[in-house]
Amino acid sequence: MNEPQQKWTETIEANHTLFDLKLKEVWKYKDLIYMFVKRDFISSFKQTILGPIWFFVNPIFTTFTYLIVFGKLANLPTDGAPPLLFYLAGVTLWNYFSGALIGTSNTFTGNAAIFGKVYFPRLVTPISIVISNLMRLGVQFLLFVLVWAYYLAIGEVHCNIWILATPFLVVLMAVFALGVGMIFSSLTTKYKDLVMLLGFGISLFMYATPVIYPVSSLPGYFKKLAYYNPLTGIFECFKYGWLGVGDFSPIMLGISTIIIFALLAIGVVVFNKVEKTFMDTV
Repeated sequence: MNEPQQKWTETIEANHTLFDLKLKEVWKYKDLIYMFVKRDFISSFKQTILGPIWFFVNPIFTTFTYLIVFGKLANLPTDGAPPLLFYLAGVTLWNYFSGALIGTSNTFTGNAAIFGKVYFPRLVTPISIVISNLMRLGVQFLLFVLVWAYYLAIGEVHCNIWILATPFLVVLMAVFALGVGMIFSSLTTKYKDLVMLLGFGISLFMYATPVIYPVSSLPGYFKKLAYYNPLTGIFECFKYGWLGVGDFSPIMLGISTIIIFALLAIGVVVFNKVEKTFMDTV
């Protein structure tokens, strides 16, 4: 005897599209973002002796290492800019991007315990990571400005109008890290190997980015290929604006902007799709 088919009286399902960032809902949880940012800042230096001074120690030691290895031993060109300032500019930007990308790529696996207990917009977590890394960038950028002011005073650098594009460049880096980080965080819920691949890939990606060398030093084919690295336009624009050197053109920055926002769109789609079922696979 066939039993009568049961019908659900109520169905609970997600009511947002894959392209929906749910920014209104995220704004309602702005206090939670602030708490996450505060947590990240405090936990980074808990039980350390130097505390926030590490913000300065990292770029200083890294810059001097690059100065010795790539400036003195490898003798890489800097387009006429003071080598110390050239490497410090690259290190300052790269530290922010790599830190934000690694942090956002760990969104699901690193916060599974929280996600499984309470609801809040999952986008809150990667946004808070991007913002907390902005605090580090602010401190390291202050160090860069102090060194830059010295070289400007003695006439070894010359800035131009593109220095005003700095806030936009920071936004582009944040969006790039957010977009790519959401893609990797979504994929790592199923493929744990990508966590190791990302750490290795970021190290290699730095050498494909004009951090320790100017684009003008690249041969023809590689120079054209470098234009399609989203970070190339950002780094070259920053160095061109602050140091007055570099092979920069607005087209280069336009290409970077288009690629970055395309990656953000892909990241949003993948992130929204995975967040519905990631607790089953993480």
